[in-house]
Amino acid sequence: MADPDRPARRLVEEIDYRPTPIGPVSLRRRWVSAIDADVHEVMLGDEHLMSSLFTVGEIRLAELGLAWATGDGLDVLVGGLGLGYTARAALDDPRVARVEVAEYLEPVIDWHRAGLTPLGAALSADPRCAFRRVDFFALMAAPDRQWDTILLDIDHAPDRWLAPSHADFYGEAALGRLRDALRPEGVFALWSDDRPDARFTARLAAVFAETDAVEVEFPNPLSGETSRCTIYRARG
Repeated sequence: MADPDRPARRLVEEIDYRPTPIGPVSLRRRWVSAIDADVHEVMLGDEHLMSSLFTVGEIRLAELGLAWATGDGLDVLVGGLGLGYTARAALDDPRVARVEVAEYLEPVIDWHRAGLTPLGAALSADPRCAFRRVDFFALMAAPDRQWDTILLDIDHAPDRWLAPSHADFYGEAALGRLRDALRPEGVFALWSDDRPDARFTARLAAVFAETDAVEVEFPNPLSGETSRCTIYRARG
């Protein structure tokens, strides 16, 4: 029997909804019974882009990428803001001096600046963190400077893109331009929702001196099983 003194819970609350050049994006809060808590989700139409229920992969992207980085005062570029977990994890590394986040969707930046996302207020207030309204893939086609580490989490996988125009980025020519956007001994790391892809690993190895693909396991409270993602790394 329902507790009459407990306020009714909305299963899904849409916090904001905006049109964008690649379709409508929305930020919503959803109660998940498996954990008896609310989660935040970024949606592109009906497609999930990011959920605060699953953040291990985003955090490990920063941790694993920066594990290969050397030196102090590191300058990091994050491709894709999402809910900010990769940027937050990068800032938690004491060697990092600056994190620049390249985000194509202006509403996502607005949500963080307005404090509508779980980490938005803290990221916006951190003087080491800057949001840049730019298409990451266009920036990599003509980099305007170099970074020590580039962390990318935009597409679902090297062969599953949010937009067909992203496909060329995962070829050797574009990866070569990305390598030129890194300082000497700089590191590129990429999140993928799929298992390691030998074809993409071979393309990375054709461009970079050192590469690997790390499978990351994390609990899935929705299925009760273990889920996996892949972090690709490349250096030199």
